[in-house]
Amino acid sequence: MKKILVMLLALVMAISMLACASAATELKWASVHPPEQVVTQMMMRAIDEINEKAEGIHITGYPNGVLGGSSDVVEAVQEGMVEIITEGPAQFGTWIPKASQVEAPFLWQSVEHMQKALNGDYKDVLNELFAQVNVRILGSFYYGTRQLTTNKPIHTLDDLKGMKIRVPQAELYVKMVESWGAAATPMNINELYMALQTGTVDGQENPLTTFESYKFYEVVKNVVLTNHIICPNMIFMNADVWNSLSEHDQQVVQEAVDAAVAWQDEQIIEAEKTLADKLASEYGCEIITPDDTIRDATIPYIQPLIEDWDLIQSMA
Repeated sequence: MKKILVMLLALVMAISMLACASAATELKWASVHPPEQVVTQMMMRAIDEINEKAEGIHITGYPNGVLGGSSDVVEAVQEGMVEIITEGPAQFGTWIPKASQVEAPFLWQSVEHMQKALNGDYKDVLNELFAQVNVRILGSFYYGTRQLTTNKPIHTLDDLKGMKIRVPQAELYVKMVESWGAAATPMNINELYMALQTGTVDGQENPLTTFESYKFYEVVKNVVLTNHIICPNMIFMNADVWNSLSEHDQQVVQEAVDAAVAWQDEQIIEAEKTLADKLASEYGCEIITPDDTIRDATIPYIQPLIEDWDLIQSMA
């Protein structure tokens, strides 16, 4: 009899757990980044913590562009077709022009400046604007400092004239490449390896951690340390979905995101200390420090386009 009672109790508990699991709302978190990239690991760390602690939701991660490219997931999170995404804020520039400016070249004085503003007072400024498109910023993280990588050595601004440079599908990046006298070619990052390999584009710009994780070093060998953007990425959530969460689950989500962001920032900062040397020694890349002509051409071209340039500088 005792064994039967134990078995019945176990069955009841299993049914109860199954019922609770089935009652949880399933949410999708989308990203264009490959599984091995740090930003994807960050996403999965947050998801694991949320799924462990949340009461009414369960999240599944979809990295590597499984649910579409950057423009696709940006539209999907606004419409609620995808509940959470990891993306660059400039991807929202069509709807929220100020979202683009936080990826402006030479805007941030340091990583600390960016972190302080985007996870502090300027996050509140942006969230008021993002509310208009039914999206909430959960957190901002350091994606890395963007560098130029090309199929020929670049030492000065003149070396860039007429080159085709891949950029994200965001207008500010197009303007930046225009200031270099080059031709901007917007495309999804998942198409970029082939474009570099076939010569459809002559170069691209991304943090070196991205350059390594996508193995672009196999097709372009010149790493030009322009340091042109201290680049933030953000975690966005559909605002209606956020508002539907219980107070407990909102707290769980926010704490998990905050912890994952802190981990991400540490990983990228540490990796960047030695990555240029690794690219040279292990992958045969040529590391180039260009002169100041690229920077000197970019700032006067871009700064007039950034409405809050002075406000952001005051947050350093």
